[in-house]
Amino acid sequence: MALETITRAFVDPLGRLSFGGQVACVYHPLDYAWDVHRRYLERYGRGVKEAIFIGMNPGPFGMVQTGVPFGEVEAVRSFLGLRGEVRRPVNEHPERPVLGFACDRSEVSGKRLWGWVAHRFVTAGRFSRRFFVHNYCPLAFVGENGANLTPDKLPSAATQELYRLCDRLLAQTVTALRPSLVIGVGAFAEQQARRVIGEQSGVRFGRIPHPSPASPMANRGWEPLVDAALSELGVSN
Repeated sequence: MALETITRAFVDPLGRLSFGGQVACVYHPLDYAWDVHRRYLERYGRGVKEAIFIGMNPGPFGMVQTGVPFGEVEAVRSFLGLRGEVRRPVNEHPERPVLGFACDRSEVSGKRLWGWVAHRFVTAGRFSRRFFVHNYCPLAFVGENGANLTPDKLPSAATQELYRLCDRLLAQTVTALRPSLVIGVGAFAEQQARRVIGEQSGVRFGRIPHPSPASPMANRGWEPLVDAALSELGVSN
């Protein structure tokens, strides 16, 4: 089954979830930026993949704006070559507006990840023949003060149904792409992948450091860290 068909089936169930407490706004880019995300899946999510890179969830200046995992605006527009309609969400925080491709903020994590892809593989097409990038959780969460809230920081009662849907989406994505290796971008994503897919599946698991600017190691030079981690996993450029 095509990834766009698989993913589309989760859009409405994810949109029906509610989160109370510290969550002021929920951003659902698979809904309001579906046009771009569909193009991403159609262009880069075809065929069997050697490995899938799994991120945590959308960043406020990445996938929240473009609908693409780690979707720093310029990387999506110029490197991935994707455009499309990005609608305004019904509910957005005044400090976190969705401007789509008009957003002039650069997401560091996305710039680093897709920049590394460009440096090592030259073209997005060459990378996508072997690899695919997927976010475990497609939703982003913003607190009352405009702060980005990651899923691992939310109360377990608020994430039970969310994780159930995310687990199913990840499992079906892996079934469709049949990778031999699943690579977490950071510890949380690796842990979720191991839990969902299971050690008895025949799939190997690994991790690369997260490219977030919150990581001192990443700020000292992220690309060499990724190269070293992938080399240990037996993945070549």
